[in-house]
Parts: sequence; C-alpha cells; structure tokens
Amino acid sequence: MIKKLRVSVDGKSYDVTVELPDESPAIAPPPPMASPVASAPVASPAAAAPPAAPAAAPVGDNDIPSPLSGRVTAINVQSGQAVKEGEHLLTLEAMKMNTFITAPRDGVVKEIRVAIGSVVDEGQALVVLE
Repeated sequence: MIKKLRVSVDGKSYDVTVELPDESPAIAPPPPMASPVASAPVASPAAAAPPAAPAAAPVGDNDIPSPLSGRVTAINVQSGQAVKEGEHLLTLEAMKMNTFITAPRDGVVKEIRVAIGSVVDEGQALVVLE
C-alpha cells in the first residue's frame, strides 16, 4: 500500500510517499500433520483471541482524516473560522515528531472532532471543513 504524507522538519514541510508492506503473510504456514496418538480437544485460536477493536467510523467528504496515529498537541483553528488551502489546522505528535495538518482546500471549519491531548488513529476524522 502506498501512502502520501506531509511531514515537517524544523518548520519546513515535505510531501513524502511511503510504501507500507501488505498485512497478509507472503507464505502460508504448512498444514498440520496428523498425529497417530489421540489427543484432547484443543480450543480454536479464534475462540481464545480477544475481540477486535471496532472499526473507525467512516470519514465523510468534508472530514479531514488523520494521516497517522498520534497525539494532538495543538489546535490552531476554531469552529466557524474561515481557512485557506494549506493553512495550519492542528499538530499531531508521533514518535517525538510533529506533523502539521493543513487545510486541503479553502473553507469554513464546521467542527473540530478532537481536543489537545487526544490520541487519534490513522484515518480518524479530525476536522470537518465546509
């Protein structure tokens, strides 16, 4: 999977393209071998695994999604504020690096869905822009 990210180093923004490995294993494990000795029944791994985390809510056309998982360290806009394309909306921190989230187009901030200190997941809606 290829992702495009915008990172900032010493106040200078860079657009980067990152290739992430597929999550599926490249080689399937070998099939289990039959045992000549009878054994006690074993619970299936699916039954013992903890429940999966709920999927993130779908992001709408006007939502600005988080490009990565991280913590919100600054919010530079307010609801109702007009913004221009490229304007700094908020800052995420992940692995001691700051990522500036900018407006993808001109618009008005309808809603801010995070707060300073919030931990966000990749793809989670951060701001709604009208």
